[in-house]
Amino acid sequence: MTTAPAPAPLPVAPPVAAGPPAGGVLTELQARRLGPVRRFFVRHPGAMDAVVIVVYVLPALLVAVASADTVIRRDELSEARVAVLVAVLLGGFVLGGVALGWRRHRPVLVTTTLAVLTSLSLALVGSPGAVDMALMFAMYAVAANRPPRVTWTTFGVAILLVGGATMAWQDDETTGTVEVAAPVPATTAGPAEVPVEEVVPLGLDSMDSVESRVVSVSMELAFLLVATSIGTSVRNRRLHVADLVERTNALARDRDQQAQIARAAERTRIAREMHDVVAHSITVMIALSDGAGVALTRAPDAARTALDELSSTGRSALAEMRRVLGVLDDDGAPLTPQPGSHDLTALVERFRTAGLPVDARGLDTVLPDQATLQIAVHRVVAEALTNALRHAPGTPRVQLCLTRTGSAVEIEVLDDGPRGPVPYAGGAGRGLIGMRERAAVHGGTAEAGPRPEGGWRVRVVLPTTTTTTTEDA
Repeated sequence: MTTAPAPAPLPVAPPVAAGPPAGGVLTELQARRLGPVRRFFVRHPGAMDAVVIVVYVLPALLVAVASADTVIRRDELSEARVAVLVAVLLGGFVLGGVALGWRRHRPVLVTTTLAVLTSLSLALVGSPGAVDMALMFAMYAVAANRPPRVTWTTFGVAILLVGGATMAWQDDETTGTVEVAAPVPATTAGPAEVPVEEVVPLGLDSMDSVESRVVSVSMELAFLLVATSIGTSVRNRRLHVADLVERTNALARDRDQQAQIARAAERTRIAREMHDVVAHSITVMIALSDGAGVALTRAPDAARTALDELSSTGRSALAEMRRVLGVLDDDGAPLTPQPGSHDLTALVERFRTAGLPVDARGLDTVLPDQATLQIAVHRVVAEALTNALRHAPGTPRVQLCLTRTGSAVEIEVLDDGPRGPVPYAGGAGRGLIGMRERAAVHGGTAEAGPRPEGGWRVRVVLPTTTTTTTEDA
């Protein structure tokens, strides 16, 4: 079978979702690929504001001086009027630069203020001077820092103010329209006729004036749209990066929580496994040692048998504990075989030797060829008999019944209750919890509680399957 050639590698995206750095959370500055200059300006926004003001001041000063020079050259204006107009033009330039210093903190207020200043400049001088340039920077700040509804509302207010003022008060002479002198024939007759020159603006009749103002409004609209578009694009990129950063940090928090939960679950699992593996063996060992001590003088042979069983049980418990702890060994310690159905007879005999009168039926039942289910059966039987040995000392009979139906394996352990006072045996109920969990893994049920006629009853049902599970495959 031939394989298709591997496609060309795609460009690698910025490592935003790779996870936060060790010991902290991922920040937007870490997620963005910035050079040293841009990183400096991101960390020092005041320096960026100063650069914006400088970028505005250099060309705006030339525009303001040019407009003022046009006003000064107008012979029909008085010196006082010229001084006022020049002051308005240069003052608007200064106020525009000052206002830009607040554009990051109060962008909507700064934009509205600059739109009003532009309208006043048009009303007083007939020219926006350089204030409209500052208005574009301010409009960019609104789009970059405010939601679309606020942005377009501010944009509408600004274009209405500036566009209305332009249509009403723009002075074509102040904005740079060229005028020429055209000779006009005299309308009076006589020998003293002298040609009279009338200053006529080139192409500046009423229709041309309206068209000129419409062009000016269109240019203002275009510049503000460009500034708004750039600001909106920058804001969307910031929001996108911030969303990726938040998702990455949320995934990191979930990962840490899952790791903590997994560690806690693993500790609990190990504790219950240790309980299932070792506790019943230790209980049998205690019973065997007590029995050997009682029979030591009266029945030495029985005491010797009990001591031999005690030694065997201790070695078995040690081997089981090593097997459980070997799971935690990073080097992969060799594991002993898991207990299966063939170990049930030896398990019951061990409890009988410890003095528990077990009446067992169905130990020769053939269990399904599923290792996990066989282990579960072994652990449930061991836990149920351990509880009887620990909490029902002197009971005259313990009935163990193991049966297999067409769809399940049933385990039932009954005891007649203790005879005499029950010594405190300790325990935290982990054995019963372990039985319920083992049954739940196989979709079964586990019931444990007192019997109406006295004693204790444990019944566990483990469903069987006829198909091979994924793990076995």
